[in-house]
Amino acid sequence: MNDLEQRPADDDGSDGNVVRGGIYGPLFWTFLKIGAFTFGGGWAMISIIEREIVDKHRWIRREDFLDLLAVSQSLPGILAVNISVSIGDRLRGLRGSVVAALGTILPSFLIILAIAVFLTPDIIKENAVVSAIFKGIRPCVVALIIAPVITSARSAKIGWRTVWIPVVVALLIYFGANPIWFILLGGVGGWLWLRRANRRLRESREASAGDDEKGGGR
Repeated sequence: MNDLEQRPADDDGSDGNVVRGGIYGPLFWTFLKIGAFTFGGGWAMISIIEREIVDKHRWIRREDFLDLLAVSQSLPGILAVNISVSIGDRLRGLRGSVVAALGTILPSFLIILAIAVFLTPDIIKENAVVSAIFKGIRPCVVALIIAPVITSARSAKIGWRTVWIPVVVALLIYFGANPIWFILLGGVGGWLWLRRANRRLRESREASAGDDEKGGGR
């Protein structure tokens, strides 16, 4: 029996899967690969995590992934670990969180340990081969960081009317503004928007119910 049981396509047109059975091995291996072959920090890993978790394995929907990403960004700590813990928790609770976090952390830990033992800053600077490798990696890291930004913008349905929000926030952060304030403002703004939407929905239902009563009275 397969680890994943196919379910009907979701509303966004993408297929979904209900996680069944032995998910721990594939979950650990997936995040181990991501942690081992991704350079540049958490944001550089996001596009690869999305491709593996959403597109390849179809463990969660894209909208759910974006929600988990937003929560992971808002929490203190390393983004890569936060998102892996969030996804693991979504799939298998506490055990899933531990397995996903270990898969993410283990490669970095071993690589840093090896660098600390065998490579010093002087060796990295003076060795032409090692220095060239790191210089070649840098442009790839930039691309890996830009890719999830574009994907997240598309999935979040940012259009010409709302594109000014991330642009202004990015500029303000670049010039020294504290990102925490924007996280708080974003949360408050989302809460106010939800209250307004619920109020409009309630008013619409009340108006519809009133029209039905008037129609029945006739």
